[in-house]
Amino acid sequence: MKEERIILGIDPGTNVLGYGLIFCKGKKIELLTMDVLKLGKIDDHALKLKRIFDRLVELIDTYHPDELAIEAPFYGKNVQSMLKLGKAQGVAIAAGLSRDLTITEYSPRKIKQSITGKGSASKEQVAAMLQSLLKLKEIPSQFDATDGLAVAVCHSYQNNHSAEGKSYGSWKSFLSQNPDRQV
Repeated sequence: MKEERIILGIDPGTNVLGYGLIFCKGKKIELLTMDVLKLGKIDDHALKLKRIFDRLVELIDTYHPDELAIEAPFYGKNVQSMLKLGKAQGVAIAAGLSRDLTITEYSPRKIKQSITGKGSASKEQVAAMLQSLLKLKEIPSQFDATDGLAVAVCHSYQNNHSAEGKSYGSWKSFLSQNPDRQV
């Protein structure tokens, strides 16, 4: 694993796509940018997908991330929504692959658990923990932005812990070895 790297995290969506870019040096994480891509006013689904692809390629060409992490779609009751979300995710992955990035998917539960220690955490809890961890002055009004950032931070944590071969026998052990992850 590289000592320094940039990670692009994506929370895919067809109406609002959230993203966050972080710079990692060892265990230190610094926010580069986070925002949302609003697509709700575009009626043509194919045009939404093109806009996603174009914006993500623009971000990749601007920030030159080393890796892309993306939230995996979760099963919902509305099959049409799932299909659209899957297409948005596929286009985001294609944008990363077009620039030879390594792609990693994480389940929503894994992302929440990585950030807050609780897989059922609310968007507000995830945002608050990110604000504390990264010393953000304020939380964006759209949680999709912090969701994208959470994917990047989750990816950073997964790689740091697996690369160092750490394992934790208890929550107390985890906290004692990771004081920076406490609020």
